[in-house]
Amino acid sequence: MAGYEGQIGQAAYASSKAGVIGMTIAAARDLAAHSIRVNTIAPGIMETPMLATVPADARGDLATSVPFPRRLGRPDEYARLAAFLVEHGYINGEVIRMDGALRMAPK
Repeated sequence: MAGYEGQIGQAAYASSKAGVIGMTIAAARDLAAHSIRVNTIAPGIMETPMLATVPADARGDLATSVPFPRRLGRPDEYARLAAFLVEHGYINGEVIRMDGALRMAPK
């Protein structure tokens, strides 16, 4: 269908993310009997080695698309959130978005 070429693949991407979200609570409940907690971090656009290959102006455009703070996420922030979840013994079955309130628009 003309005009929809840029949208191909979104259903697969979105359903895989939804699967991880749905699996989080189910796995937390299944593993509770073994004293295992399950949480998920859903990161937004992060400063990664892969993103470092993107031209600086494009990275800047990505950063300004984040509502607040207007920048890319940093690996140390991800690590601190992961450590917090490990240390906090009562959070279980949660999906925590770490994305500066960014929601990706359809293509």
